[in-house]
Amino acid sequence: MSLPHPTTEQITLANVLGALGDPTRLAIIAQLARDEATPMRCGQFWDLGSKTNISYHLAKLREAGVVRTETVGTSRLISLRREDLDKLFPGLLDSIIASAADLPLAAVVLED
Repeated sequence: MSLPHPTTEQITLANVLGALGDPTRLAIIAQLARDEATPMRCGQFWDLGSKTNISYHLAKLREAGVVRTETVGTSRLISLRREDLDKLFPGLLDSIIASAADLPLAAVVLED
């Protein structure tokens, strides 16, 4: 099963900023940025909220084009769409990641 993702051309700044306007989503981005080479499973974000809550936030990030979700067996692997975002909005993702480190929820995630 493949989940729908916007193409690079469909990603808009308004949708990206709207998706990143939530502290939990910023914490997810901060956690993904710690090791961008390794996609993360949905369950690795459960310290940020309930399974239903995290699924909702991951869907919002995917729909905005911030993350890519791959279904592998029964798992979903999440990764940042760094290449697409850097192409469209140079420096934006780095600024978001740097500012997310100052948020209380993201700081807890980054200390692990």
